Amino acid sequence: MNIRMLLVGCGKMGGAMLEGWLARGLRADNVYVIEQEDTAEKLESRLGVHGISDPTNLPEDFIPQVVLFAVKPQVLPDIIAAYKPLVRAETVFLSVAAGRTSAFFTRHLGDTARIVRAMPNTPAAVSRGMTVMFPTDIVSMAQRDMCESLLTSVGMVSWITDESLMDAVTALSGSGPAYIFHLVEAMAKAGEAAGLPADQAMILARQTVVGAGFLLDDSDETASTLRENVTSPGGTTAAALGVLMDPETGLTPLMIRAVEAARKRSVELAG
Repeated sequence: MNIRMLLVGCGKMGGAMLEGWLARGLRADNVYVIEQEDTAEKLESRLGVHGISDPTNLPEDFIPQVVLFAVKPQVLPDIIAAYKPLVRAETVFLSVAAGRTSAFFTRHLGDTARIVRAMPNTPAAVSRGMTVMFPTDIVSMAQRDMCESLLTSVGMVSWITDESLMDAVTALSGSGPAYIFHLVEAMAKAGEAAGLPADQAMILARQTVVGAGFLLDDSDETASTLRENVTSPGGTTAAALGVLMDPETGLTPLMIRAVEAARKRSVELAG
């Protein structure tokens, strides 16, 4: 990937994405990373990228094609103004900061800024992420393709045309890994309640979820079909699913309430 990039913030998410891109051919000498001075020096030494502590330290002849904001959302209002001089037709601003809308970036960078808002999730760190993206109207198809190329290197990508859906995206896939981790915790507790030692129950729960995830990823069958394949009529799985699939108290109505609570909170935080 021969893309000129300015990466603003290189924490867990930004760092995981950067290492994934470098492993897939992104030229390190085309990348500038803005971080605290000591961190910037370590990144430069370890990865070969250019580490700087301030955007004013960019060389005058370096025009980034992508400015990627990978800092915490609460940090952005304090730093965003420094990037307004980088606004030009050939530069797209790609944000993975949760809750910061395209209107936020337009307000601080101006109407001519080309903005793509993205919501990845933490499995991007192991190239198994799910990222949903929203482009503003003036983002070119070439810039969309460039952003998609970057994010598909760490997982799957989907686009939306209605930015208001990003709250639902945040609630489902953005927060979703935490739901799966809690499912593992709950399964392990259930195993303990059934008599298994705690450490063994956790091993069984973790590997069951990991294995089922790989099976789902590797199969052309739907989740429903895979569930049915495991379920023998009148068997043990059917007995458990009778509880989990109860229309009033089962997992589906519980998950609907959980995702709706997360969506509402996303709206509140963005507002």
